[in-house]
Amino acid sequence: MNIDQSKIPQATAKRLPLYYRFLKNLHASGKQRVSSAELSDAVKVGSATIRRDFSYFGALGKKGYGYNVDYLLTFFRKTLDQDEMTNVMLIGVGNLGTAFLHYNFIKNNNTKISMAFDVNESKIGSEIGGVPVYDLDKLEEHVQEVGDIPVAILTVPAVAAQSITDRLIALGIKGILNFTPARLNVPEHIRIHHIDLAVELQSLVYFLKHYSVTQED
Repeated sequence: MNIDQSKIPQATAKRLPLYYRFLKNLHASGKQRVSSAELSDAVKVGSATIRRDFSYFGALGKKGYGYNVDYLLTFFRKTLDQDEMTNVMLIGVGNLGTAFLHYNFIKNNNTKISMAFDVNESKIGSEIGGVPVYDLDKLEEHVQEVGDIPVAILTVPAVAAQSITDRLIALGIKGILNFTPARLNVPEHIRIHHIDLAVELQSLVYFLKHYSVTQED
C-alpha cells in the first residue's frame, strides 16, 4: 500500500521512532506478538492513541490477536528509512556538543554525526568520539568536500545561532535540531525542531506544582 507520508499527523510521526525502538527490544527478546495495551504500558502512550496512529498505515494488526512484532518492525524500519544512513553535522563543541559526539546516536541504525565544527583552536583538528572537529570558519569548504549532509545539530551561543543557520541554509541543509534559546528564522522548506532544555525543565517543575501527575500522550 502506498502511503502519502505528508498526510500523517506530525504528532503521530514523532511517536514512530518510539514505537520502533520498543519493537526492536521485543524482537530481540523473541516475542512474536504484542497488544496495543502492552505497547501502551511500555511507551507510555494511550492505547487508543497507538491504535489511531497505526490506523493511518492501514491494517497493521488483527482484533483479538494484536500486532505481529516482526511485521511491525519491518514496516516501521521501511517507513523510517532505517536502511538508509543519514549523515549529520554538529555545530558547537561545548559541553552539550561534546556529549552528543560521545553518544553519537549509537542505538540508531540510520543516523550518525559525521563531522563537527567549532571556533576553539584547542578543539579544531581533534577527534571527539571518533568524529573530526573542523574550523567553523571553513564550514562551507569542508561540507562541500564531503557532499550531502542534510541535517545539522546546533549547540552554539544564541547570539551566533542565526548567522550560522543562514550559512547552513546556503549550503542546502534541510533540517536543524536547535538546542539554542534563539528562535531561528528559516524559509518554509527548512524543517527546524527547537529544544530548549531550560524551558522544558521549567515546564516540568510548573506541571509538578500545579497539576496531578499523568503521563503525556
